[in-house]
Amino acid sequence: MFDLASLNPQQRDAVAHLDGPLLLLAGAGSGKTRVITCRIVYLLQQCGVPAEAILAVTFTNKAAREMRERVEEMVGKKGTKGMTIATFHSLCVRILKQHIERLGYKKNFSIYAASDQQQLVRRLLRDEIADATGKDAEQVLWQISAAKNRMVAPGAFRSHSTDPTSCLTALIYPRYQKELKAYNAVDFDDLLVLCVQLLEQHPDLLAHYQQHFRYQMVDEYQDTNPVQYRLLKLLAGGHGNLCVVGDDDQSIYGFRGADVETILNFERDFPGTKVIKLEQNYRSSGHILGAANAVIKHNRKRKEKALWTAGGAGSMVDYLICDDDEHEACQVIERVHLERGRHQLEYNDFAILYRTNSQSRAFEEQLRYANIPYVLIGGQQFFDRKEVKDVIAYLKVLINPFDEVNLLRILNYPRRNIGASSADRLIRHSAETEQPLWRVLKDPQAVEDLTPRTHEAIGAFVALLERFRKRFQQPLRLDETLRALLEELKLAEEIYRQENDPQRARRRVENQEEVLNAMASYLERDAEPSLSGFLDKVSLLDDEGPQRNDKEKKLAQNAVTLMSLHSSKGLEFPVVFLVGLEEGYLPHKKSIYETFDIDEERRLCYVGITRAQRQLVLLGAQRRRKYGKLEQRDPSRFLVEIPPEVLQRSDASQPPPSTPEQQERSASNFFSGIGQLLGDD
Repeated sequence: MFDLASLNPQQRDAVAHLDGPLLLLAGAGSGKTRVITCRIVYLLQQCGVPAEAILAVTFTNKAAREMRERVEEMVGKKGTKGMTIATFHSLCVRILKQHIERLGYKKNFSIYAASDQQQLVRRLLRDEIADATGKDAEQVLWQISAAKNRMVAPGAFRSHSTDPTSCLTALIYPRYQKELKAYNAVDFDDLLVLCVQLLEQHPDLLAHYQQHFRYQMVDEYQDTNPVQYRLLKLLAGGHGNLCVVGDDDQSIYGFRGADVETILNFERDFPGTKVIKLEQNYRSSGHILGAANAVIKHNRKRKEKALWTAGGAGSMVDYLICDDDEHEACQVIERVHLERGRHQLEYNDFAILYRTNSQSRAFEEQLRYANIPYVLIGGQQFFDRKEVKDVIAYLKVLINPFDEVNLLRILNYPRRNIGASSADRLIRHSAETEQPLWRVLKDPQAVEDLTPRTHEAIGAFVALLERFRKRFQQPLRLDETLRALLEELKLAEEIYRQENDPQRARRRVENQEEVLNAMASYLERDAEPSLSGFLDKVSLLDDEGPQRNDKEKKLAQNAVTLMSLHSSKGLEFPVVFLVGLEEGYLPHKKSIYETFDIDEERRLCYVGITRAQRQLVLLGAQRRRKYGKLEQRDPSRFLVEIPPEVLQRSDASQPPPSTPEQQERSASNFFSGIGQLLGDD
């Protein structure tokens, strides 16, 4: 049993609200999970609501499991028997398993994984385009998924004449859906779409589930997409006992189809809604909240609210201006050492947050140089990533062509008509004649059963390696030579061809570009640079890295956390370094030049700021490497939105002002300078 008196007034109001729609605007760090849990217990124990009448919907299995465990701790397992706490997809599977026959499917339907979907779409595409690739298939699937999330039926999908992919999608989508049904299969998007169709087409089922789930709660409501919203509106029809919990200021998953309008328009869609704002923050100090509030208030569409704390102002937010990305990483290491000594902190009290995963490379290097343990959340370590290992494999073979492990790795990557059977013949000939594989490759005519086409491909491969072995002997031009090698290999094109997810493909290409940046940084640091010296550094950095465990195990380690802003949502750390605060990174160049959605980027910045409990350090570089070359950077427009009274700026490349008057003048110049540079948003 819980004590209502332990909650603040707004939390108590939310817990005690019984009938009718409730919009709970829960700001970052405001204790929303506790409120949801207490509300379920209140319904069970104080209101006598049967457990089977309660439905709680989350977005992840982990969140559903944790919510159930918290309720069970308060009422016991017996008290939760019959209650439904589930993700959207698992809820829909339960409903479809009982009633999908009404839609013309059999109950033993299959759920197609991404690989099954792509195989089917590629086959359908080959009927239209003989040389259809994996990239074509994933682009079509991406548009089909987006259409389903908007409840656009196959026959209603309309192509755009200027977009060839949408024309393909208009052709393939109806056939894809017909084939799925013929196989008695559905994809993950269908689970939601078919459940909505089932309830809309069969009023008796709709009435049954509306009566069954008389009290409904939805966590992270700001992340719902249109089909999820439609499902919730159906289930809540009649009684209207729908409680949604969310924060429009933390809606950061637009790329997955989430629509922030669902929470902004909740009161319009559910008349009589009671709105409760949870604005008291139990996580961050006052200055950190001041920065967060100042940034997010510039968004045009949002529910008005402002976080506050009873815990005091705390330290001011620091902004460090660095020379370049390497200097930025060094400054973070310096501050880690400083804060640990000053406040007796552990390594796991620190987090480094960035907009894109490719930004982790410089921080990984510097943390290893400094012997500081770290864990990487939401991705592999930089030098463990396949696309990075592919580049390193080429460099290792250029140094040592008898390195057969790496030679075999690159033999047909990217594809060059040396398939598995040809590679097998080459390996067998090497073993039978006791020759290194490299020597066999230099004389492929001696190998039986190789086609003229394969002979030609092997000759071109050997010639490429010989040519670049000579070019890499010029140590001061290593980065230029590596750039030329990547351009000739067309590795980026190969990644886009093979990758199912276009955003993942873009990130992988960015990771390969980071190898160029690592090479350029090495040239600056080493007095006698060489390709072998660079590879030695990489091997040392790649040795005995942190184990890749699940997210919880990683966060439990005594190590600095590296993660993207998207991965950081829901977490908190005593000290947060929010890096790369520059135009093109945060806000990301895609939002500036392609989607023009600066609001979501500002929400990402807000999420990053509100991860910090006691100390927030913002960092940006005056120059940053792109394709191995330093480019000038402009400070992020979000910096000018933070008021001087909570932000102290220091140019890490210059000695700090020596007097308070100089410091004040320096801060004033900074804000007026970037204000003129960026203008009004």
